[in-house]
Amino acid sequence: MSRKAVAVLGVAVVLTFGGAALALMNDASAEPGVAPAAQSDAPSQPAAPALDDPTIVAIFDAANTADIETGRLAVERGASKEVRDFGAMLARDHQAVRQQGRDLAAKLKVTPTPPADDPSARQHAAAMKHLRGLSGPEFDRAFLPHAVAFHKAVIDAVTTTLLPAIRNAELKALVVKVAPAFEAHMLAADNLATKLGLATNETGSH
Repeated sequence: MSRKAVAVLGVAVVLTFGGAALALMNDASAEPGVAPAAQSDAPSQPAAPALDDPTIVAIFDAANTADIETGRLAVERGASKEVRDFGAMLARDHQAVRQQGRDLAAKLKVTPTPPADDPSARQHAAAMKHLRGLSGPEFDRAFLPHAVAFHKAVIDAVTTTLLPAIRNAELKALVVKVAPAFEAHMLAADNLATKLGLATNETGSH
């Protein structure tokens, strides 16, 4: 699968989480039908709408949900014990992080508001449909590159888009606190892929 197909979130995703956040910022400033190289000569476009905290909370929640769902699927369909154990860790860790986000949103009385026209949910559904159609070694070969690409997209979005846009200090502190977990999961997936002889082409180690 391509990185676009598996990154969520953009959703987050994702979520893809990350991809959704970046797409929201980039698409809003792009003129439809005009190639990026040609836009420098086009009339200036309105500034991209700023991400607000309710939208960031929704993206954060969606990214964790995507990881929980793919992790649980790995527990069910993974061929190797290592992949099943990794999937269980993903589901467990991101369920805890998601709950922290939901608890903070309730405390701050923030209602999560997903980005308008967010494609991440569709992209995650497509990735899940593809993975559900696989089993055994074939599942492992698709799942691990997916996990690396997804976590890299989330990390990129957090560092370049989400953190600079967060206004609430407690929300920013939470995202900063859990960001290393996404990095650790990406590296764990990449290392596991190396151990199993699978290339991911995402972290530069393959």
